[in-house]
Amino acid sequence: MQLIFFDLDGTLLNDASEISPFTKETLLLLNDKNIAYTLATGRTMLSAQRIVEGHDFSLPQIFNNGVTIWDPKTQQLTLENLLNNAELANIIELAFAQGITPFVNVIDQHQHYIYHAATRHYVEKELIDKFFSSSKAIVLPIDALPINSQVTNISMIATEHVIKNMWLAFNTHANLIAYAGPALQGDNFWWLDVHHRSANKGVAVTNLKKQLGASKVICFGDGDNDLSMFALADESYAPENAKVEIKESATSVIGHNHKDGIAHFLRERFSL
Repeated sequence: MQLIFFDLDGTLLNDASEISPFTKETLLLLNDKNIAYTLATGRTMLSAQRIVEGHDFSLPQIFNNGVTIWDPKTQQLTLENLLNNAELANIIELAFAQGITPFVNVIDQHQHYIYHAATRHYVEKELIDKFFSSSKAIVLPIDALPINSQVTNISMIATEHVIKNMWLAFNTHANLIAYAGPALQGDNFWWLDVHHRSANKGVAVTNLKKQLGASKVICFGDGDNDLSMFALADESYAPENAKVEIKESATSVIGHNHKDGIAHFLRERFSL
């Protein structure tokens, strides 16, 4: 059994952060040939499911860079390598010191909660007003965050300079790891996600490979958080738009994500 893992942003998704009609048709062709595929994304479960809804991702899916595993068939949710109270406090303290609002993502009884402090700039406010408030997440003030909550990750948004400095700070912490990149909001804003250092896509992919009895892993990704699964995959592919170090780690470089690079590659690779 071959098992394919897709990253979303910058990989399977196009420039509109959507699965294009051509890619959707390609996934259906994979399904018709009984070629197994699923997700391995840094997005939260709530964020990713809005995008992949209706695209027949029936196998267990990896979210939050491996912290959250969701099996749509059994409706089972697995959480691993959550942030503890000390780590949470450390992240929040640094965010406040930099004048940034941390968005604390918590899962409790299958419900997604987002706790945050007062917003510091308009992009933070837009995240709440235009995205969080229209989602299924319950948005609450950070003062309401219960002790020992199941914190999957903490996200932030700020200018590139501030985020890069925070990225360096978090990645020198013994128990934390951070990923960052340009935000869709533009205007020189970057996003940052902080997780427990033990959480990564590679561990989650390895566990699903064993669980599903796969003999071969093929993965697609474009960012730093994909390197852990590239390292263990039998085949790994980076789109043309991926970072240089990701392309250097890949088995091969394929077409740009804005041009349905994965879909064109899959059709040729599997004679779809």
